[in-house]
Amino acid sequence: MSETRITAEDLYQLSTLSDPQFSPDGQWLAYVHTRVDRPTNGYRSAIWLAPLHGGRPRQFTAGEKRDTAPRWSPDGRWLAFVSNRGEDKAKGQIYVMATDGGEAQRVTDVENGADAPAWSPDGRSIAFTSRVNGLEKASEGVKEPPPEPDEAERRAREKEQREKERTDPRVIDRFAYRAATSYFDGRTSHLYVLEFDPETGPAAGKPRRVTDAERDYSDARWLPDGSALVAVAGRKPGEDDLFYHSDVVRVPLASPGSPEELLTGPETEDTHPRPSPDGRWIAYLSVPVAQLSTANTEIRLLPTAGERREPRVLSSDLDAHAGSVVWSADSQSVYFLTGREGRGELCRVSVQGGPVDTLLSAEREILEYDLSPDGRQAGFVASTDRAPWDLYLAALDRSRDERLTEVNAAWLNDRLLAEVEDLWFEASDGTRIQGWFLKPPLEPPAPAPLVLSIHGGPHVMWSRHEPTMWHEWQMLAARGYLVFACNPRGSDGYGRDFRASLLHHWGEADLDDLMTGVDELVARGLADPERLFITGGSYGGFMTAWVIGHDQRFKAAVAQRGVYDLISFYSTSDVPLLTEWEFDANPWEHSELLWRFSPLAYVESMHTPLLLIHSENDFRAPIPAAEGLFVALRRLRREVEMVRYPRDGHELSRSGEPKHRVDRLQRIAGWFDRHLERD
Repeated sequence: MSETRITAEDLYQLSTLSDPQFSPDGQWLAYVHTRVDRPTNGYRSAIWLAPLHGGRPRQFTAGEKRDTAPRWSPDGRWLAFVSNRGEDKAKGQIYVMATDGGEAQRVTDVENGADAPAWSPDGRSIAFTSRVNGLEKASEGVKEPPPEPDEAERRAREKEQREKERTDPRVIDRFAYRAATSYFDGRTSHLYVLEFDPETGPAAGKPRRVTDAERDYSDARWLPDGSALVAVAGRKPGEDDLFYHSDVVRVPLASPGSPEELLTGPETEDTHPRPSPDGRWIAYLSVPVAQLSTANTEIRLLPTAGERREPRVLSSDLDAHAGSVVWSADSQSVYFLTGREGRGELCRVSVQGGPVDTLLSAEREILEYDLSPDGRQAGFVASTDRAPWDLYLAALDRSRDERLTEVNAAWLNDRLLAEVEDLWFEASDGTRIQGWFLKPPLEPPAPAPLVLSIHGGPHVMWSRHEPTMWHEWQMLAARGYLVFACNPRGSDGYGRDFRASLLHHWGEADLDDLMTGVDELVARGLADPERLFITGGSYGGFMTAWVIGHDQRFKAAVAQRGVYDLISFYSTSDVPLLTEWEFDANPWEHSELLWRFSPLAYVESMHTPLLLIHSENDFRAPIPAAEGLFVALRRLRREVEMVRYPRDGHELSRSGEPKHRVDRLQRIAGWFDRHLERD
């Protein structure tokens, strides 16, 4: 057996899979294979095809940079995808490629890039999205000959200069004005339709924009008769809540300029519209705006035509979130994913509602899936505690369950992995909490130093198979730490009441759950009570700081991209209304309440050596709060360091620059090692 331990630099070896798509004849699964490109400090993605009746998966596109979103034409002759190959690598365009071979053909050439291709039922059109502003929309119908190269270069320089001047200074007139790692640029995402020749492939003419309102459109799906698109649209153009709430709309295509039809109302946040194969129904996901943090996301059903009426709720028997809706071939039921007790499950419910059937549930976490055209099989990407990010094929009658890929096997076969064990325990009030732990793989004498890893959200669910934490947990275990994680009060996966118990009680409702889990491992003789460490990101960063402000048992802590001051968070985050959803509070009326639940308020009680990790372009949990905590601890002469990563945002640990991700892991482990050696 190999004794090579997993290291931070193994991140460069890790591949991920996503977006599985069945071919129309059910013989192939297309999917996206992404790997780290170390020389460029970036990522490369290619489209791969997995045969479903024998043979090995094969790479379909070159993957020169990022090829994503594979979508089969209805007759299976073409595969459309988005790629940023070519000269302008910052903006993706839509390409098509014959499935029997040949070169990829670019079918869009839109100024700000194209995304999310969706074939029409007859295969003669492709809908897609592209971002435009008012001036760009006005110039779309202007016909002029292509400019000479020198003229084209001059126009490009002028445009670049206009863009710089437009944001110097930057005028802000709404509080939702930035997200991810960039500021909104005055453009909104619109729906376009491009005609397509199914015989030769190249587009016939320029794409036609079919939406006009100043709001974002996304996730377009064709009605089966090709008469309209259903899509998600941002609510109330021009208002501050545009970034947060959305509706389902019907966009007619028969006559240009026909007004879109609003299908849902302002009381709910509505997404993921999916027309039924027979064209009678639209299934979609819905959650009440007044209870965005805690209400279950429901599957609702509306008729495609006829008088609008109250939608039918299909998932009322499910005390959990529903997601990723796919219709059965006969339009009599819908399939969906849900998370329960640390598992991602594939379920089904009738169009009449009623009981929910669990079809696939095993020791793995299903991440994304697609149904075969006959509705008998599911192709899905899943993670297990032994192998993250693989493609599987399973019959829904449970007669077949096969792993189609082993994308990380080449290097994992030479690594020593820690075993993951479940840990159910009772909190002080008797509530059962689910957790798990990884023992150091070379079995040093127990008890071992322990790292408590806390999830973000706060309303998310981790599992023993958690792909976003798989490498980090294994790396820490390989360095001799007992790694412990759990789903405390407020987590998803255990019902609405469990999730809602954290409202108005951040840090209070879940503190006992976390500490009881640590105590359980100490009582079992697995964890050394004198060598305890703690870390977490986002809400987990909040909890890390909260814990060391209320408990002195930890030798060192690493708080990552955390929320440390709820008062400033309200006015600096790209989700400023989170404090209203979670605390029903704003700073000018409830400053005392928000300060009470801010870790910064307890800084004088923080004596645990603290490493703060933050990205400079994190607009979800902005860096000023980390700076405030750092300065306060320095003024109090406590041991604290802060690491700032330029360019990256809130997703640093999951999709940031690879060098930053590796450096982050090394610093976390190094901080713990440094304080472990002080024994």
